[in-house]
Amino acid sequence: MKKKQLIIATVVALSASMMMQSCIGSFALYNKVKAWNDHVGDKFVNEIVFVAMWILPVYELSFVADLFILNSIEFWSGENPALSQNRVIDGKDAKYLVSSDETGYAITNLTTKQVTRFNYKAEDNSWWLENNGQEVKLFTFVDDTHVDVITRDGNYTRVELSQPGVLAYQELVGVGGVAFALK
Repeated sequence: MKKKQLIIATVVALSASMMMQSCIGSFALYNKVKAWNDHVGDKFVNEIVFVAMWILPVYELSFVADLFILNSIEFWSGENPALSQNRVIDGKDAKYLVSSDETGYAITNLTTKQVTRFNYKAEDNSWWLENNGQEVKLFTFVDDTHVDVITRDGNYTRVELSQPGVLAYQELVGVGGVAFALK
């Protein structure tokens, strides 16, 4: 009887392990962006960064890049380029170099040489998005309890790093959770 139970347990375990494998992909780039945001500061800073990154479509772009490019590369090659520090990715129309350094992160189109960067500037404790030589400040840490963060009109507002402050900011920019990302 024990032998039969062992065989059944083995069959169930193997079946379960086969059902857990898929070609969905790891969504490594999106998860890296999310993991970075989870460690920017306390929960209030993380929420401000989260909202700002939905406004500037960082989350949307990283998700779409994973969905259509990086997960396909991972499926066919077995490796996801977003999991390395510096990696060349063969895109549909160009090759891209994804890299990180002490000042931030860069995505370079190797054909056009266009670079998009996320830069941290220690002198004013801020994060910037840079594209085509133009920079947009995402947010600046003012002190331990406040940040100046971008709004939809390109201006900045001071937000208290508290639940009421974050909720007021969400209301200001019209963020209703994930529904905002789908608009």
